[in-house]
Amino acid sequence: MHRSRIGVVLLDFPSDTHDAAQQFWAGAVGHEAESEDGDPDYALLGRLGTVKLFTQRTGFGTPARVHLDIETDDVAAEVARLLALGAAVEAAHNHFTVLRDPGGIVFCVVPVQTGDDFAPNATTWPQRSRAGVI
Repeated sequence: MHRSRIGVVLLDFPSDTHDAAQQFWAGAVGHEAESEDGDPDYALLGRLGTVKLFTQRTGFGTPARVHLDIETDDVAAEVARLLALGAAVEAAHNHFTVLRDPGGIVFCVVPVQTGDDFAPNATTWPQRSRAGVI
């Protein structure tokens, strides 16, 4: 079995609009943008309940968009579960996977990144075998 939940909402902006968009959203939510671990490409804008709200500077040509991070204690199991529901892999990286839902929305499956509130706020999924649920 594994656990997962939506842990982060990211507002993605290409470099040419990032700073203005980040300033706008910081004002809109009333929270100063806080650099995440010294990485200038990510800034925390506060929380939406137990979910963190971030801005992310993306590469040139990436459209402005909102994407979700599903955090999990077992990335491979969560990716397999979501593929069975109809998601498709866009890109697999060392520690996370970028997926696209059947409607075309991009999202990521990542290791737990929000800290102590993960376990009590996550859904526990049964272990699956190749034939189905065990």
